[in-house]
Amino acid sequence: MENIRSVTVFLDNEKVPFGVFEPPAKLVLDTTKIKDGKHKLKIKAISSLGIEGIRTIPFEVRNGPEIAVVGLKENEVIESNTVITVNAYGSENSESFVIRGSETPQAIPSWVWICIISFVGFAAFYFITHWTIDSYKSFF
Repeated sequence: MENIRSVTVFLDNEKVPFGVFEPPAKLVLDTTKIKDGKHKLKIKAISSLGIEGIRTIPFEVRNGPEIAVVGLKENEVIESNTVITVNAYGSENSESFVIRGSETPQAIPSWVWICIISFVGFAAFYFITHWTIDSYKSFF
């Protein structure tokens, strides 16, 4: 009996398969030849009894630079003058690293401010309620 097991891989809605392999199959998906954005990998497998199974795996390719935007969120309603910071960073050259622009400046998170204010408030409360001139001892 001939082996009819096979794995056929399609990229997006292409009619021509990306590749046809005999299981177990290992393949290299070179994303540099795929445009940035959302894609689907459709895998069609045929068992030794001729039963077909299909699995679709959505994925996103991002070979271009990372784009970060501070000051504007998706579907946000804005008015008046709005300051927006846009940063794009990525390195196609692994021999050098560009420091300028490699991080997007962001505000300090509110939970950090809450922790700092709580600590300073507790320190002030403790100092006011527990400090007396008798508890102060000079080292001299």
